[in-house]
Amino acid sequence: MKVLLIKDVYKLGRAGDVKKVADGYGRNFLLPQKMAVLATPGAIKTAERIRSKAAEKRIILNEEMSVVAKALEKVQLTFGARAGETGKLYGSITSQEVVDALQKKTGYGLKRQQLDMQPLRALGEHAVRIRLTMDLIPEIKVTVFREGEAEPSLPIEEPAPKAEEKVTAKQSTEQPAETDENANPVA
Repeated sequence: MKVLLIKDVYKLGRAGDVKKVADGYGRNFLLPQKMAVLATPGAIKTAERIRSKAAEKRIILNEEMSVVAKALEKVQLTFGARAGETGKLYGSITSQEVVDALQKKTGYGLKRQQLDMQPLRALGEHAVRIRLTMDLIPEIKVTVFREGEAEPSLPIEEPAPKAEEKVTAKQSTEQPAETDENANPVA
């Protein structure tokens, strides 16, 4: 079945494109959702007008959503989960859980269908892509850690440099003494 796309469809095409799709996909999804119309000769004549209107809408939408994308790129989510010795989770972290955590942390209402991810089933850091528009796909970091262990976050890492600063301060006081010893044998 040939259809003329009226709206941008992820992984299929942009508005104004003529695409050949499976009959069931066109009849049961694209046509009822008003994302496409049958590619008749009359509809194909309007394709250029649809493309130009869609391009204008796409530019406006991308400008509006770029602020959201910049904010989302900075987001890091952490989840505690039970896991075996090999690092494999007993359950999984689903896209709905990630969306709920994003809603709680940022206040942006997203749908789970906008996340480009499979359920997370292992410990570690994972990259999750969020489809805001066809052109704007920010990536967030999701860290899954073993439940009962310390949550990996920035405040835990901050005390370590302070300890190193103390060590460097001790070394700086010891270094002049060493240079004095080196100076005495020469003199």
